[in-house]
Amino acid sequence: QVQLEESGGGLVQAGGSLRLSCAASGSIFSINFMAWYRQAPGKQRELVAGITSGGSTNYADSVKGRFTISRDNAKNTVYLQLKSLKPEDTAVYSCNAVKGDMVYWGKGTLVTVSS
Repeated sequence: QVQLEESGGGLVQAGGSLRLSCAASGSIFSINFMAWYRQAPGKQRELVAGITSGGSTNYADSVKGRFTISRDNAKNTVYLQLKSLKPEDTAVYSCNAVKGDMVYWGKGTLVTVSS
C-alpha cells in the first residue's frame, strides 16, 4: 500500500504562485510514476503534470511554462510549483502514484484563484 498526502493548496490572486506537496509513505519502493491531476467544478479530472522514476516530465498544454513538477527522493515527496495562476486553474489538485498495476490517490488539496 502507498499513502499519499497533499498539502499547499489555498486561495491566491490571479498571477500569484503556490507550491503543492505530495508526501508518499508506505510501500513506496518501485513507484514508477507520480503525477498531479486536477478536477474543476463540473469538469472531468485532467492530468496536469507527471514525473517518472527517472525524472522525465510531461505537462498538460494548458500549464506548460507555468507549472513545474519535481521530486525529492530523499523526502519521498513530489512537488508542483504553480506560477502565473489563472482563475481557470481553480480546482482540487490530487496526487497520483503508479506502482506496477496499482494506482494510488491522495485526497486532494483545493486551489482557488481569484480574479
